[in-house]
Amino acid sequence: MTTEPQQRDLSSSDTVSVGALLSDVASDLSLLMRQEIELAKAELRESATQAGQAAGMFSGAAMAGHLALLFLSVAAWWGLGQAMDNLGWSAVVVAVVWAVIAAVLTNTARRRMKNVTGLPRTVDTAKRVPPALKGDES
Repeated sequence: MTTEPQQRDLSSSDTVSVGALLSDVASDLSLLMRQEIELAKAELRESATQAGQAAGMFSGAAMAGHLALLFLSVAAWWGLGQAMDNLGWSAVVVAVVWAVIAAVLTNTARRRMKNVTGLPRTVDTAKRVPPALKGDES
């Protein structure tokens, strides 16, 4: 798909018109833009592939972490049950510990979510674009 730009021999006695030179410049610029767009597409595809692979690995790590916590919880339940001579109450103790952890994480997430402001500067500048295009730059 790549085509070589046309080369003019300027050393000959023929005079090259300004229109022909501008045509060559426009053609070369167009070719350059197409090549840059193709390069950007190729780089984007490669980056997206790498990001997808990394996301898959993060998913696998999250699943492994979840299973590790699950089995550690079962081990804690069983260990407490042996120490207390009652598996039922030890299950309640482990469940309460996880409920406390969930409550702390939920409250922390709520506090942080209240601090999320969105994109106020972007929204403000985006609102200014249409008037600026009309010539009103206030």
